[in-house]
Amino acid sequence: MKSYTTIELTLNQQVLTIWLNRPDVHNAFDETMLRELTNCFETLDPSVLCVILRGKGKSFCAGVDLHWMKAVSQNSYEQNYTESLLLSKCFLSIYECPKPTIAVVHGVALGGANGLLSACDLAFCTDEATFSLSEVKIGIVPACISPYVIKRIGEYGAKELMLTGRRIKGKEAERFRLVNRSVPAEILEETLADAITLLRTSGPKAMSQCKTLIHQVANNLSLMEAYDYTARMIAEIRASEEGQEGMNAFLEKRKPNWVK
Repeated sequence: MKSYTTIELTLNQQVLTIWLNRPDVHNAFDETMLRELTNCFETLDPSVLCVILRGKGKSFCAGVDLHWMKAVSQNSYEQNYTESLLLSKCFLSIYECPKPTIAVVHGVALGGANGLLSACDLAFCTDEATFSLSEVKIGIVPACISPYVIKRIGEYGAKELMLTGRRIKGKEAERFRLVNRSVPAEILEETLADAITLLRTSGPKAMSQCKTLIHQVANNLSLMEAYDYTARMIAEIRASEEGQEGMNAFLEKRKPNWVK
């Protein structure tokens, strides 16, 4: 398995965990971490079942590294644009990952960290986790993360959190739907394990195709376009090897071959 300098990978029974590994700065990201995260998500082994994104040490992620921010603030517009594209590319690589992705948040998730977790399919946090979209407090905007945060919490939720920049805890983040579930710290691992158990019972190819289906229907297709697109997709999947195995297993009252 490939090694990196700012992230650490562990693989256990087809579950790949990507650890943000700069605990001394609460896993704040810099240019190197963005490049490494992007590379990791873009080069996943096909055998991986799902991907977990979490942070080493006391926090999930404190957003942009202050030293990197200071350096970038002195750059020209063109240099700033190039640096910003690294952010956009990283978030997009997570969002477009063909495997189910789960963010596990503890400590703080500040600024751009909310882009990382919002780009994931699922997000769980501890009740004591702290979230903030505070970019306006320093005269900037949460631009590159906004497509993913707005998808999660909607226009008016984004207005409240992005305009005020206020800090919220886990249960309020759940109410905003920034995370799927906020739980006491002592059952966070159990909550994650339960989700992985459910994913193990789903067809691996079907999950990838389902992610594509949701993206297309939610973002790219009119109702009439979806009329034909969805009919073609289900016809193709029913005829596929995995689709045939799944339907036969159901009819024969047995587990499909991907359930071990």
